[in-house]
Order: sequence, then structure tokens, then C-alpha cells
Amino acid sequence: MLVNKTVNEFVEVVESDAPAPGGGSVSALAAGLGTALTAMVGGLTIGRKAFDALEDSQKKEIEEGTKKAVELRKRLMEIVDEDTNAFNDYMEALKLPKETDEEKAARKQAMEDAMKGAVRVPLEAAQKALEGVKLINSFLEYGNQNAITDAGVASLIGTAGVQGAVYNVLINLGSISDQAFNDEMRKTCDELVKEAKALREVHEKDVFAKLA
Repeated sequence: MLVNKTVNEFVEVVESDAPAPGGGSVSALAAGLGTALTAMVGGLTIGRKAFDALEDSQKKEIEEGTKKAVELRKRLMEIVDEDTNAFNDYMEALKLPKETDEEKAARKQAMEDAMKGAVRVPLEAAQKALEGVKLINSFLEYGNQNAITDAGVASLIGTAGVQGAVYNVLINLGSISDQAFNDEMRKTCDELVKEAKALREVHEKDVFAKLA
């Protein structure tokens, strides 16, 4: 499993001439690191004097946000490997026999099915990454202000994870003939990127204002 490698081992695999892991797995990893940072800010907040002074509803936001960030991180780490596995499934479909008309039809369908899988995996990565970015508002407002830049970095790499995963969805759509599926995926991706960019802009302004 990719996620069980050391950091150096993972980076070395990425920089090799192997086609996978590629941008999809790296995007999932980036988003996972972002949610990990968010959870860290939560850990540096809960139980502190400033946290105790918050209203109960604000404490609940931080506590539930921290728990959610951990859950998202775990899922995104699974997707790091799932994205590479989805690519490998497509490569296996390419190897199917294509001598007869029946074999050609079966191969074509297997390739389409595998490519749809290679779309759905990074799509989920983008969705989970966005869920993580949405959590950051509370941490910027109520979290430990000494960790404000950590929350800011979580937003930056989380939104990068959204857009990077979307890139991988879009490039794979070119190999899928199902137009209704393609249209649905493009619409969803457009919404994900727009929302992520809007959140990032808000977070950047907030962080820079607090650092001024």
C-alpha cells in the first residue's frame, strides 16, 4: 500500500517514470494532510483557557469539526491507494483480447466501466477535500490563534486537493462515451471548484487580516 510507505519512499515512487501514483493520489494525500492540520488545530484548541471561555455552541463546532477532520483524513488516505488501483484496473482492461467482435465489445465495455471507476474515485477525493475545507471557518474563528497559519495552510492544500482531484476526473471523462454521465460529472466538478475557490479566498483574507 502506498500510504504505508515512508514519506521518502512515496515521493520516490511519484517521481519515477511509473504512471501511477500520479496527480489523483497526490491530490488525495494533499487533502488528507489538510484535514490532519485542521485536526491538529483542534487538538491545540480544545481544553485551553481560551476554549473554555467559548460559548457551548462554539465549543461544539470545534469538537465536532476536529472529529470530522480525523474521519476525513482516514478516508482520504484510503483514496490515495484507491486512485492508483482504479488506474491499474483500466490498464488491465486494455490488455483484454480483441480478436473477435465479441471480444472487442467486451473489452470496450470493460474499459468504459474501469474508466468510470477512475472518475468516481477522484470525484470522491474532491468531495471529501471540500468537506475538510468547509470545516476551517470555525477553526479560524474560534481555534487557537497561535495556530492560525496552520489552519490557513489546511485551506490552501485542501482546496488544491479539490482542484487536483477534479483535474483527474475531467481528463478521464475524455475516454467515456456515456454523455449523460459526462455531463453530470462536469456539472458536479464545476460546483466543487467554485465552492472551494470561494472558501479559499475567504480564508486567505481572514488569515492575512489576523497576521497584520
